[in-house]
Amino acid sequence: MLELFRAFSLRCAQIEEAIRQGDDQRVMLLDRHVEPLVEAILACRAANLLEVYMQVQFVSHLVARDADDSASVREHAAVLSYLLDCYFGTHAPDWRAPSPQDVRIEPPAAYVPDTDNGQFLNAAILESLPDRVAVLTRDYRYLYSNAANSAHLDSKPMELIGRHLSEFIGKERFAECAKHKLDVCFAGAEVDYTYERRTGGASRQVRCRMSPLRDAGGIVIGALIVMDR
Repeated sequence: MLELFRAFSLRCAQIEEAIRQGDDQRVMLLDRHVEPLVEAILACRAANLLEVYMQVQFVSHLVARDADDSASVREHAAVLSYLLDCYFGTHAPDWRAPSPQDVRIEPPAAYVPDTDNGQFLNAAILESLPDRVAVLTRDYRYLYSNAANSAHLDSKPMELIGRHLSEFIGKERFAECAKHKLDVCFAGAEVDYTYERRTGGASRQVRCRMSPLRDAGGIVIGALIVMDR
């Protein structure tokens, strides 16, 4: 599913660039590929809580994007209802088609000590934090960014999905520091350090905390990062 999110983000970036260049023909050509990507993302079955969260957040992004189109909003709301019922209800229909029989959902995994158990997925908490919060996958790409971190990077949350960390901090800084810190975190250790950030002519120390993000089986699937604003 992450590859689909990356493809969608890339396609949107290409469309925005074509619009800036005034290339209407390219905009029309690129726009043809957007709807199939949306369909593929919504029809994809999430394999873990990370993907469930991103899929639901994606629908919220569509609702905000099409806020002036009541018909589209109603359709997105129906899709959101489907996803919530699919992942958290007792049964759900197949994508855009009635199911001939109930679809049984396996009981959720038991609470596993010392693992995330999905608690980081509480978007209301993460979005309300004054700190910058992000989730990176093991290939150093953004899977989530709260409002504070997105604003710092001058991007929208959806625009960050699938993009490599080095795009924002530079390849040199990534190679010399961030990659090593993340690898330690991916190996299962908590990481807490400070670095110097320059803004204009001033500089200050910024604290960065990294926590391994584990699935229900204890496998590290990413890193939860919290930084001072």
